[in-house]
Amino acid sequence: MNTPPAILPVGLTTSATSVLPLHVVTRATIADWRATQDATVQAWIDAHGFDGSPATALMLPGGSGAGGAVIGVADPLDPFSYAHAPFALPASAWTPADKLTAEALLALQLGWGLGSYRFNRYRQPLRAPAQLQLPQFDDDTMAQLSACVRVRDLVNTPTEDMGPDQLEQVICEIAERFGAKIEVVSGDDLLTRNFPAIHAVGRASHRAPRLISLQWGDASHPHVAIVGKGVCFDTGGLDIKPADGMRNMKKDMGGAAHAIALAELVMTRGLPLHITLLVPAVENAIGPNAFRPGEVVATRLGTSVEIDNTDAEGRVILCDALTYASEQRPVLLLDFATLTGAARIALGPDLPALYANDETVATRWLEAGMRQWDPLWRMPLWRPYLRYLASTVADIANGGPSRMAGSITAAVYLERFVPPTQTWAHLDVYAWNDNDRPGRPAGGEAQGLRSAYSLLKAQAGV
Repeated sequence: MNTPPAILPVGLTTSATSVLPLHVVTRATIADWRATQDATVQAWIDAHGFDGSPATALMLPGGSGAGGAVIGVADPLDPFSYAHAPFALPASAWTPADKLTAEALLALQLGWGLGSYRFNRYRQPLRAPAQLQLPQFDDDTMAQLSACVRVRDLVNTPTEDMGPDQLEQVICEIAERFGAKIEVVSGDDLLTRNFPAIHAVGRASHRAPRLISLQWGDASHPHVAIVGKGVCFDTGGLDIKPADGMRNMKKDMGGAAHAIALAELVMTRGLPLHITLLVPAVENAIGPNAFRPGEVVATRLGTSVEIDNTDAEGRVILCDALTYASEQRPVLLLDFATLTGAARIALGPDLPALYANDETVATRWLEAGMRQWDPLWRMPLWRPYLRYLASTVADIANGGPSRMAGSITAAVYLERFVPPTQTWAHLDVYAWNDNDRPGRPAGGEAQGLRSAYSLLKAQAGV
C-alpha cells in the first residue's frame, strides 16, 4: 500500500521537545485511577469535582507547574470521545500516560485529529490546538483523517472559490498525483456526448457544467464506480429558494466532496480496486436560459423527465452520471448526494440515509458504520412511491405535488437510472454540522465516508 504524506494533520506530532502526560478516564474508571494518585492530586481532583464525565478535562498539579492532565471520555473506543481535548487543554504536547488498548489508541488518534480541525483558508484560528505526541501514527487512520479533512475543506470553501472549474482542478491534481486518467466533458460537448440532463441543469451559469471522470487502478481488479453530486451552488433555479434555504448552498456539492475523498483514500492506500470516479459538476443558477418548470428534459438513458421543480436538480444530473457509470458494469456502484431535506426531517443531521438494491451491500455498510463509529441508517426503496413522480407528458417527473416520502421518492427516482442487475447503493448525506460540537465544528462534515472505505476494503479483500 502507498504511504500517506509524511506531514501529519494539524494537532498531531511525532517530535516535541516538551511533552506532558495525559490520563484518560471514564466515569466507571475514575475511582480506580484516582486511587493510584498521591494525596495532593486526589485532593485537587476532589476540589474540582472532577468525576470523569464525558468531554471534560482537568489540569493536574505538578512540582513546578502543570503535572499533566486528565480527560473524561464516554467510551474509549469512540473517536469523538477524545475530540474535545485539543481545545480543552493548553496548546502543549501531550502523550498518553496510561496504557490504552490498540483499538482505543487508534480512536484517540482519529478523534484528536478531528477535534483539532479548523477551516483556516480565510482566517487563522484564535489559538492552535494542543498536540498529541506519539512515536508513530497509524497510516490507515491518518489516511482516513486526511479524507475527512478533504471533505470538510471542500464543503466549507465558498462557491466563488469552489465552482465547477475548481472542483475539476482538485480532481485533476489528485489524478496527477496518483497517475490516474482524467476526462472532462463540459459545456455544449455534454450534448454531443449524450449527457443532456447535466447540461440542462447547469447551462444558465456563467461557469460551464461538466462531467469529470477519473479512472485509476488495474483493470483486472474489482471495478467500483463512485458518483458524487457536484452542485456547487443551488439557488433552487427558477423555483428559487428563500434566503434561509439558500444560505448554506455552497454545501450542495457535499456528495462530490465525499466521492472525491473516498476515491483519493482508496488511491492513497493502494487498495487493489479499479476505481471510476464520476462528478457531474454544475451551478444551479438563474438566467435567460435556465431550465424551467414544466420542461421535459432528455437523459442519457433515453428516459424523459418532466421538471416539476427546478430545485430538485441534483437527481437530474445524477441520472446521467449513474447511467454512464452503469454502462461500465462495475461490481459495485456507490453514489453520494446532499439530495433531500426530507432525509434530514426523517433522520436528523447526523444520520445519512442509506438506500441499496442489494441486501449484502446494505448489511456490510451498516455494520461497517457501527464498527467505525460512522453510523448511517437504511431506508426502504419503496417502489410503489414512484406514483408520486408520475407525469402526463414524460416517462417520469423529478418531483410531484405530494410532499410524502421525499427522500424515498428521490431514491426510487435514481433507481430508475440503474439497471436491475447493477449492485448499487445511494447515500443521502447532509455533509454539514449546524453548530459546534467536539470533533464536529460548524460547517462541512464527512458522514458515511469512513464506513464506505471499510466497505471497499472488504470488497478489495483487504
